[in-house]
Amino acid sequence: MRVWDLNPGYLNRQSLLGEHREIHAVFSIIENDKRGYARHPETLRWVGRLPALGHRHSLVVSEMQLRGYQHYSPVSQAHGPAWPEVYVDPPGAQFRLLQAKYVDRELGRIPLPLNAQQLWAQHKYSVLARDPEAYRRLGRMLARADSGVSIEGLAAELVRYLRERPPEGRLLNALQHLWGYVSDLADEGVRQVPDGPAALIEAVRHLSVKYQVVYLLESTALSDLHTWILAG
Repeated sequence: MRVWDLNPGYLNRQSLLGEHREIHAVFSIIENDKRGYARHPETLRWVGRLPALGHRHSLVVSEMQLRGYQHYSPVSQAHGPAWPEVYVDPPGAQFRLLQAKYVDRELGRIPLPLNAQQLWAQHKYSVLARDPEAYRRLGRMLARADSGVSIEGLAAELVRYLRERPPEGRLLNALQHLWGYVSDLADEGVRQVPDGPAALIEAVRHLSVKYQVVYLLESTALSDLHTWILAG
């Protein structure tokens, strides 16, 4: 039983759909007081945290839809900020687990990072939507090849950032950065910035997939920001 803490863009098809099933299983065990797997560490860490698990479910669904899958099994819980205080495995270890799991197998939408610089590039717009100062600080730090920053340490920090709701103004700023990469690909006559965050992220997602804009397809922002926008 596994509910990952990494952005689901890193999961391949089997892992992504498998996590969706596991989330529903955890909901069922906790809500219906079932005994099977009730003492499993993955179940225990979500007790009293179902609103946060609801957000994780929405994030997984956003990733599924980005890859063209349909979804017909909503959960009853609203989004909430009370995330588990513990991990079954810390984020850095989760990357190592996926590296071992995916040897000679298909990968997810986002490549598993080979170093902290690549990991940062994949998360930079998600961080920009929360904390522009952290965006500048981490960007400066990781611009140096000898920064000494490890994937393990950075992964834990990034997971914490992505659990925060982006403030509206900062979110819009990040979305406008994303739009800058795809605006020239929009149909003639509709290249103005779409009206509102929801329309903007939908346009960015659509154009990124349609024209295979690799730089954005390898960004956590496409599912991360989309999920928070839909949460309201």
